Amino acid sequence: MAGLDDITNKAKEFLDSGAVKDALKSEQAEDISDKLLDGVADAANKVTGGKFEEQIDGARDAADGKIGNE
Repeated sequence: MAGLDDITNKAKEFLDSGAVKDALKSEQAEDISDKLLDGVADAANKVTGGKFEEQIDGARDAADGKIGNE
């Protein structure tokens, strides 16, 4: 599994790079993530009939805090 380990390590290095971290904290990433997360939350609320709206919104907000700049 040396090949898989090598790929995994290279992926970790890439994701830990400053350029990737800066991109995830950009205004563009914020706009895209907000639209995506809003759509997913709306779909989940529709499927569950709004029964878990508070939990879904909390999960959406937690994910939003990790991506973008707001």
